[in-house]
Amino acid sequence: MEAVPCGVTDLAAKPEEVSRLKSAHRVNIAEVAAAAGVSVGTVSRVLNESPNVREHTRRRVIEVIKRLNYRPSRLAESLSRGQTRTIVILVPFLTRPSVTARLAGAIGVLDTEGFDTVVRNVETARQRDRHLAALTSRHEADGAVVVSLRLNSEHLAALRNSSLPLAMVDTEAPGVPCTVVDDIRGGALATEHLIGLGHRRIGFVGDSPTDELGFISTRRRLLGYRRTLSRHRLDYDPAIVRLGRHSASVAATMALELLDLPSPPTAIFAGSDTQAHGVLAAAEKSGHSVPGDLSVIGYDDIESAAQLGLSTVHQPLAESGARGARRLCALIRGQLVRPLREELPLSVVVRRSSAMYAVAGVA
Repeated sequence: MEAVPCGVTDLAAKPEEVSRLKSAHRVNIAEVAAAAGVSVGTVSRVLNESPNVREHTRRRVIEVIKRLNYRPSRLAESLSRGQTRTIVILVPFLTRPSVTARLAGAIGVLDTEGFDTVVRNVETARQRDRHLAALTSRHEADGAVVVSLRLNSEHLAALRNSSLPLAMVDTEAPGVPCTVVDDIRGGALATEHLIGLGHRRIGFVGDSPTDELGFISTRRRLLGYRRTLSRHRLDYDPAIVRLGRHSASVAATMALELLDLPSPPTAIFAGSDTQAHGVLAAAEKSGHSVPGDLSVIGYDDIESAAQLGLSTVHQPLAESGARGARRLCALIRGQLVRPLREELPLSVVVRRSSAMYAVAGVA
């Protein structure tokens, strides 16, 4: 039998008290329990549709909930179900435009699904390991989305042992639902575009492969570049390839080096739109017109690419984040997610930064 709180058995019979509670503040679960003459636990069981409540009691509680216009706290409701209704998203270098686009896509889905989102920024291996350790030991989230960060076997084992649902975006691991693009193909698309315009001396500017977080996108895009050159029987020339820290300013410095060579490239493929911005700045600083003297293509198709008229390889950044979040929600609901590896399409977006070699007027 449900316990009746002392001194409140007649509250349900006083409409003026109900009116006062509704107008003064947001009603809490204790006030619902008092008005219905039951315990807080009984109200919680009714809210969670537990079968362990007598039907007449359930009807009385539901009537009071409606009369008081009670809206349960999402946090309280979730905790009563053994859930936090919180998702952690691990991202590298939060301020990078491609990362924020993916993040926006994921958060939009999670918000619609009723989850709160906690974003953890990762810029070092130590930060990555600390955030992953917290995920697997504190049980403060119902699941996690890992964006662009490679996880080693120890990370994956800890996540499996914790039974934490996991989805990955722009990175992959065995047995984990992942949403990715084929960066080798993306590199080939960019290079094919420039070759199709008649360029034969094509430079490359991208990320250094020595970063501690183990990013591989530049390596794969560079591989696509090299394979495409080979397919067209063009020699790979390491003298017109520059790799360095991911930033527009570093890319500008590297591009200036290329443009100062005795035989400079007639076109440059930048491994990201951010780095392509640096290449465009270098061309302007050195007096090379784009696309008159130099054609440029980037990678990602971030918002500023259209504003600058940058030709680029489009990847669906926001959609990849959204897909990853949807797949995680499916896991949390206990659904089977297939295929584990979901590959999204790439395409070349042609804008004014690239032009025919003959039009460029380069001898």
